[in-house]
Amino acid sequence: MPLSIQKLANRLTFRQLQVFKAVYDMKSYSKAGDLLGLTQPAVSSQVRHLEQALNMPMFEYIGRKLYCTAAGEEMAACVRSVFGELADMQNRLAALEGRVAGDLRLVAVSTAQYVVPYLLGEFLEQNPQVNISVSVVNRATALERLKENSDDLIIMGMVPQGRPLTSLPFLDNELIPVAAAGHPLLEQESVSAEAFLHSRLLTREPGSGSRLALEVYCQQHQLRIDPIMELGSNDAVKHAVLAGLGVAVVPKLSVLSELALGSLRALDISGFPLRRSWCVVYPQGRHPTPAMKAFVNYVQQNIARFERLFKGLAAN
Repeated sequence: MPLSIQKLANRLTFRQLQVFKAVYDMKSYSKAGDLLGLTQPAVSSQVRHLEQALNMPMFEYIGRKLYCTAAGEEMAACVRSVFGELADMQNRLAALEGRVAGDLRLVAVSTAQYVVPYLLGEFLEQNPQVNISVSVVNRATALERLKENSDDLIIMGMVPQGRPLTSLPFLDNELIPVAAAGHPLLEQESVSAEAFLHSRLLTREPGSGSRLALEVYCQQHQLRIDPIMELGSNDAVKHAVLAGLGVAVVPKLSVLSELALGSLRALDISGFPLRRSWCVVYPQGRHPTPAMKAFVNYVQQNIARFERLFKGLAAN
C-alpha cells in the first residue's frame, strides 16, 4: 500500500535528500561523504533511512560499482526538481531585496578561455552572491550543450544560424596567421594566402570555431585548405608552430606573450586578420534567471570598456 503524502513527508528529511543527491551525483558513498563533510557510515545511514521510508532500494552494487535503481532514478528526478525550486526561490527572495544571487553556469568554447576571466572580475565584485562555474569545451560540445539547454550562457564565436537563439556580440576575435621566428616565409617581402596555406598548415580539428572561420575564408577566395596536422586545442597548435612543425591561423589573444617575445611572428597577408565576434548566447525560449540577466546586462553595458581593455593587452 503506497504511503500517503502526509506520512511520506513525515518520514523524509531534507538531509536525506541532500545526501541522496550527493551519492547520485558522485556515484560513490565515500566521495559523497567527502563532499558533505560526513563519514561513509553516516552517508550510508542517511540513504538507508530514505530507502526504509520509501520501502524501495535507491542504489545497488554490481561488483564494486555503484548503480542507481529504477526507483532511485525516479527519486533523482524529484530531488532535482526540489532543489531547482529552492534555488529559484532563493533567487526571487534576493531579487525582492534588490540583490542578485544564485548560480550562473557559463560554457566557453576553448578559444574564449582567454577572454572569460576578464569578464568576471568586476561582475563578481558587483554581485558577490552569484556563484559562477565555467566549463571550457570545444565548439562541437558547446553546440550540443546549447541544444540540450543544460547551461545558462554560452560564450562562443560564429553563432549557428537557423536556431532560435539570443546572441549578444561583445568583442572582436582576431584570427591571425603566424609562423615561428626564423621561418622562411618571414624573409619574403610579401606572402600570398595560397603560399601560406601550403607551408605545412597546422589547424584545429574540424568543427572548431577557428577552423571553421578559416574554411569560410578559403571558400570565399577559392583556396584549398590541406592541413598536415590537426590538433585538439589552441595551445597545442601554438606549441606545434613554436616547434617548427608548420604555420597556423590562431586567435591573437592566445599568442600575445609569444608575439611580444618574438618567438612567434604575425604575417602580413591580404584578407587577414579574420574578424569574428565573441558572443554571449542562450536559447530564445529560456527564461533568464536574475544572475543570467545581470551578467548579460553587465556585458552589454561594458562593451566599450572590454574593447579598450583588449586593445591595450594586444598593444602591450
